[in-house]
Amino acid sequence: MEQSTKLSFVAAPVRQQVVDALRQAISSGQFAPGQRLVERDLCEMFGVSRPPIREALRQLDAEGFVTTVPNRGPVVTKLDRSMIRSLYEVRAALEATAAFAFAQNATDEQIGLLSKKLDRIRDTYSRGDLAARMQAKNDFYDLLMTGSNNDVLPGMFCTINARINQVRTLSLSSPTRLPESLKEIEAIVAAITKRDAEHAFALSRSHVQEAAKTVMAQVQD
Repeated sequence: MEQSTKLSFVAAPVRQQVVDALRQAISSGQFAPGQRLVERDLCEMFGVSRPPIREALRQLDAEGFVTTVPNRGPVVTKLDRSMIRSLYEVRAALEATAAFAFAQNATDEQIGLLSKKLDRIRDTYSRGDLAARMQAKNDFYDLLMTGSNNDVLPGMFCTINARINQVRTLSLSSPTRLPESLKEIEAIVAAITKRDAEHAFALSRSHVQEAAKTVMAQVQD
């Protein structure tokens, strides 16, 4: 396996580093839905012993990223239509709440920075770089959560967003969805810039709902 995936340990507990790295590997598609997660292979991949791997698998099972299957052990959870719909419903609520709170609580500097994040999103849309597009949008939402001044939102959104990332490329790569998506984000930023929290809430919720429609249309039962 690739040596570059091994962890460089820092102050955070080893278990948490493994959790974060494995969650990222799943959400990015490095591990496919339904793929078995073999402890021995994960130990080699991350350069750690079995105990932190087992603890990480238990935590990710609780978060829904991993499913323990009888006679197979832990596998990457497959997202069916019902689960995808539920995840987008929760994301819509969280994102709209963050937009509302950001419009009310963000500093002028943060609002200006949000406009710069939007410029980055525009650039990635014009270049057709899917990986850069996903990163630019993640950076945009990271700032939205931070500027909301709500201590609970970022953690909840991070978990939901990581799970949705497994299917999010279906929306971000849709040529018919892209122009509308960009217009929606521009409208959200415009509402936030005006400090119109209620309009930002409604626009953000609608934006996620439209993305969900695109994804649901491409997902089979």
